[in-house]
Amino acid sequence: MSPRAGLDRAAVTEHALAVVDAGGPQAWQALSLAAVAARAGVAVPSLYKHVEGLPGLRREVALRAVTELDDVVATAAATADGPDARLRTVAHAIRDWARRRPARYQAVQGGWLSHADAGEVHATSLRAVDRLAALVADLGVPPERRVDAVRAVRAGVHGFVVLELEGGFGMSEDVGTSFAYLVDGLVAGLRRAADGT
Repeated sequence: MSPRAGLDRAAVTEHALAVVDAGGPQAWQALSLAAVAARAGVAVPSLYKHVEGLPGLRREVALRAVTELDDVVATAAATADGPDARLRTVAHAIRDWARRRPARYQAVQGGWLSHADAGEVHATSLRAVDRLAALVADLGVPPERRVDAVRAVRAGVHGFVVLELEGGFGMSEDVGTSFAYLVDGLVAGLRRAADGT
């Protein structure tokens, strides 16, 4: 294979994103330099000029995925009026994004930690968590319970999304209705925490 003109870190990352997007929810775990090289039309060693092996490639994909998810959260929060509606809108936006980009969603969940230069990924991830913390604060959750509240929201939404992506909901009832029920329960629980009940 001859080197492809214009191949750089950004182009390699785009090829890697295309590979994971085409492969379904498990494509993040299966991501390989060989698959990206084949998609780019180059030999595997050519990729090492642009990324630091598979850990470097995973870092680039994770950074793009985390940045995209942070944008999804920010946009969703800005489109709804009132704290209850904002949290509901953000939760649904996260689920919708995960369903459209299941492997990118998996990339967000920490597989990048093996890379020595994970700082930028971590900082971007914290921005999304800070956005959730602001939503929880807007609901009136007291400061001493906000970490608990953010963890509850993340665990509820993430747990549901992972079960859905892995085919864990086999009953015929509408999964979207069940997700709305979960989110309504989270909002109601956070409201009770805000009221001290």
